[in-house]
Amino acid sequence: MSKGNKGFGSQFTAGLDDEDNLDQSNPAEGIMASRSQTLARIATGKSVADRTEWVDPARCRPWRMHNRDLDHLSEESCRDLIDSFLSAKKQRIPAIVRRLKDDPEFDFEIIAGVRRWWTVKWLRAHHHPEYDYLVTIQSVTDEEAFRVSDVENRSRKDISDWERAKEYTVALAEFYEGSQSQMAEHLNLSKSWLSRLLDVARLPEELVAAFSDTHDITVRVARDIKPLTGDAKMLAKMRDEAERIVDERARTGARISGPEVAKRLVKATVTPAAKGGAEKEITGKRGKVILRYTKARGGGLTIKVPPKAEATPAELLKAIEALLA
Repeated sequence: MSKGNKGFGSQFTAGLDDEDNLDQSNPAEGIMASRSQTLARIATGKSVADRTEWVDPARCRPWRMHNRDLDHLSEESCRDLIDSFLSAKKQRIPAIVRRLKDDPEFDFEIIAGVRRWWTVKWLRAHHHPEYDYLVTIQSVTDEEAFRVSDVENRSRKDISDWERAKEYTVALAEFYEGSQSQMAEHLNLSKSWLSRLLDVARLPEELVAAFSDTHDITVRVARDIKPLTGDAKMLAKMRDEAERIVDERARTGARISGPEVAKRLVKATVTPAAKGGAEKEITGKRGKVILRYTKARGGGLTIKVPPKAEATPAELLKAIEALLA
């Protein structure tokens, strides 16, 4: 396994004037330095380095550990790139790829730049077949590729904590022998921050199901929930509450925010589980309470509509019908 360098990410500008040294230096460091040179030449209108070229995006595929959730790439989420490419009439910043062997369907594997690849493919499919994919071709191991991808994307706010946590979890096992200390050292991260990030991907599946979108599960959300999962009784209560949230979403179509889901899960651990006679709540599409009801021992039902319930009469009737059913 490549041992990397402890200061990875802090010395990308070293040796930029020495092309030969780029191949002699740490691979990940050399890649990013070469990338800097390429960008400078593109900006001044000079020819692109021989390791950077325009390729057919259909001949490229994301590598197995890319940290983008492809299901979340859409015209809306990539609108900024689409507009940028159209304005410049081309892609200006190259992606980083490595050449594939013995794969008749693809020539390159994308290490960093999956969102740019998706954007070029979208443009070609929407009346702009002239667009090609700008890539810098490098030769790297999987561990080196992971570090390059991490440096490329670490500061990007459009990559969710969930996407990053899933990628880091795989890398921890494959490249760092399950050692968080070793991983933190190689990536130049604090051990505490890495631990909090990995906790995002360690939440039980039953609790993850309570969230409308996994992208809502942030480091802060996981910080509130994860410590409670170590207690069997608390975990059981959170699982019951998660089932209630999933059931409400199925019945009403309500989309509750990540922090609100976390609040309800945590609250369930300190509030006794609802029994006969206890007041229960039904939330609406905006995640706010639209009904409160109490079941009497004799079979009666008391329904209350909060004074500031943000729900239409039709939504209220639908909720009551589901309750009676």
